[in-house]
Amino acid sequence: MTARLDAVLGNARVPASLVADAQRFGGRRDRDCFAGNLVVRGGSVAGMSQDGPVDTDLGGRLVTTPFVEPHCHLDKCFTIERLDFAGGSLLDAITAQSADKANWTYGDLRGRAERGIREMVAAGTRMVRTHVDWEVDMRDPDRLPLAWRVIGDLAEEWRGRITIQRAALLPIASMADAGYSQAVGRVIAQSGGALGAFVFDQPERAAGIHNMFSVAARHGLALDFHVDEGLSPELDGLELIAREAARTAHAEPVLCGHACNLAVIEQDVRKQRIELTARAGLSVVALPSSNLYLQDRDRTIPRERGLTAVSELLAAGVNVAFGTDNVQDAFCPVGIHDPKRTLAMGVLAAHLPPPLGDRLPLVMQNAAKALGQPLAPVDRSPADALLIWETGDVAELVSGGTYARCRSLHDAMPSH
Repeated sequence: MTARLDAVLGNARVPASLVADAQRFGGRRDRDCFAGNLVVRGGSVAGMSQDGPVDTDLGGRLVTTPFVEPHCHLDKCFTIERLDFAGGSLLDAITAQSADKANWTYGDLRGRAERGIREMVAAGTRMVRTHVDWEVDMRDPDRLPLAWRVIGDLAEEWRGRITIQRAALLPIASMADAGYSQAVGRVIAQSGGALGAFVFDQPERAAGIHNMFSVAARHGLALDFHVDEGLSPELDGLELIAREAARTAHAEPVLCGHACNLAVIEQDVRKQRIELTARAGLSVVALPSSNLYLQDRDRTIPRERGLTAVSELLAAGVNVAFGTDNVQDAFCPVGIHDPKRTLAMGVLAAHLPPPLGDRLPLVMQNAAKALGQPLAPVDRSPADALLIWETGDVAELVSGGTYARCRSLHDAMPSH
């Protein structure tokens, strides 16, 4: 039996932030949602009606677009129990995780990465970008990391259930070598990935960023940076990237993760840097779990949150999203691959006020835009691209509680 292409699904709730044309959508405004009968025509959502016969009663359940995970590390996840690591700084975590790579066989990587993928799919995630550590070999830039190949295999196997993007995570110093950067950019383009790098205080960072934009333009690559993952006011990677993006008018998406020190630098400098980020068209992904755990470790009691300036970036028109980042590894010893829980943590850490429904794009449309894959709103989506949840409350959904379980809206459609 196949679901009908036309149906009226009664007693539905749709978060208003996930609707493109509120004036024409119909329905009754109920706090941060539209409530009413969801009308499906030709297999796609046409809007809401207030009365008339219905084919199926949804019982007040929420209907949403799927979640998007813009930044995680499937090569590192679920390693904390085997690490000789008791917590520490970002550099401590890098050292501990690097030592664990001796355990990274095909089977080990596949098992841990697929566990993370299963968590995401169960949580209603249908698109993800995972970073993959790139082992630099200046003599052999064509060599693909084992994790890159493993996750590529999984991307094919999970096709149709979740879209998996890979972003190469390179040290920015290696990209300052023009020959190496061109060679590795070609390899990444051929294997269908994004070009990324860790930008901190390296002396070669400006040259490396310049080369990355050049390589990305040549091969049509999206760029993805771990940038300014610290609280020193001297860190300036975000500004360097924004200036290069503005200068080159790079055609592909440019995403910057972390940008921790943006929240603690002097106000005038912060305002200028945020305005530059907005003009350059960068996306910024805030990563509350790892940043709350690793930043401000120099004091007995942490006082600085380590989270980027989320509210000011949003107010300036920057595309901002939240990412889960590390899960149960040296960078964050706890967690689960679930954008709902990431959003809940971000709401707390960034002091984002209700209504919570207004925050859903941070882990849906905004996150998809950061990955260069626009996510249609509810009123422009086919029914089989939408999710129906066991709860009717956005707070319950975002909190990831007992009733925050989902299925395809297509499954709720009446059958012939």
